[in-house]
Amino acid sequence: MDAGRGRTVPLFATLGMLYFAQGLPAGLLGKSMPALARDAGLSPEWIGLLALPALPWALKFIWAPWVDRWGSGRANHRKRWILACLSGVVAVLAVAAMLSQAWLFGAGFAVLIVMLFLLNLFSATQDIATDGLAARLLTPSLRGLGNSVQVSGYKVGMILGSGALLILVGQWGWQATLFTIIAMLLVVAVTAWRFDEPREPARRRRPVTAKWWLRQLALFWRRPGLGVWLVILLGYKVGDGFGTRMIKPFLVDRHWTLAEIGSLDLITSLVGLAGAGLAGLIMLRLSRRVALFGFAGLQALSFIGWWWVAAGPVTVPVQWIWAVALFEQLADGLSTVALFVLMMDYCRSGHEGSDYTVQASVQLFAVGVFTLLSGFSVAWLGYASHFLLAAILSAAVIMAAFFWQPPVVAHGAPRGEP
Repeated sequence: MDAGRGRTVPLFATLGMLYFAQGLPAGLLGKSMPALARDAGLSPEWIGLLALPALPWALKFIWAPWVDRWGSGRANHRKRWILACLSGVVAVLAVAAMLSQAWLFGAGFAVLIVMLFLLNLFSATQDIATDGLAARLLTPSLRGLGNSVQVSGYKVGMILGSGALLILVGQWGWQATLFTIIAMLLVVAVTAWRFDEPREPARRRRPVTAKWWLRQLALFWRRPGLGVWLVILLGYKVGDGFGTRMIKPFLVDRHWTLAEIGSLDLITSLVGLAGAGLAGLIMLRLSRRVALFGFAGLQALSFIGWWWVAAGPVTVPVQWIWAVALFEQLADGLSTVALFVLMMDYCRSGHEGSDYTVQASVQLFAVGVFTLLSGFSVAWLGYASHFLLAAILSAAVIMAAFFWQPPVVAHGAPRGEP
């Protein structure tokens, strides 16, 4: 590792905290909002469109090269970006805490959308810097465990931003809950500030221009095997995003209370956390191919379970719903780590933030499109057929296993153009 083996534990701890900070707003947008919105009376179509404020996550590849370049060659280059973005997230949450929850989900819904957009813009930019830091400092042998730390930290943040938030809002109120989240983010900021990011090797770099940006994008995708990998990125998690968006509205329509949904989400997210940790250990011995596509199969199987629950009677035993939800989150933790490890393997040296981000943007764009359509799918097909379609989408990507060859990664990522 560039920073030396003695820096592995501090690096893992810092990455875990940073991804935790990104999981908080993601949990708020992706998990709490659908339940809160449905409880407030919004239709499934509008709930699906709540994914629009997440647009910066799909478009972040546009400004990722500037994050890689501006300030590079100086100590703590990416750390400065991270601290600036954390400050932006804290500011948005502080404003949200000053506004009434009832107003935001009613007359102030447009303001809520803008605030969620800003929250995602800051978080997505922080993600560019954090991913660049991780891809640069994690050697190939450490990427399985490193991505377990990444996904685990992210999932802990999502737990607090989703299930725990639903519970806390009911007990403490909107304002107290958001100020608690702000306090947690300030702890993360202190942790990031204390981390001594190693200086990047000095390189002669060309100016960042639109022409240079397009050239780098072309150089990345022209490498052998990237065509099949693009298909995998486009299809790997679309079934997951398409299906999970409507799980909480389904439970609301099955007359679950927000507190019951929050409790389910909290426990199942802990299982997803365990799945992410388990994936890192499994990938120390399992081949990239078997892990990537085997875990995708488990994800598809989980939505077969949701189809079975939704197609059954309203009085289906609660324990069956819990079993399906637990399995779905386990599969999600396993498959997410496998995907992220491969995304790091494809990064070029000196372009870690940009290369990882462009892959993430492709993947998130595809997921976002299907997530936007999820509410219309439920309105047209019903919950059972919707979950069955999610299972089919999750399984379809396995066909790419017959055409894909994993990238060859020895002691580091391939060199990129300056």
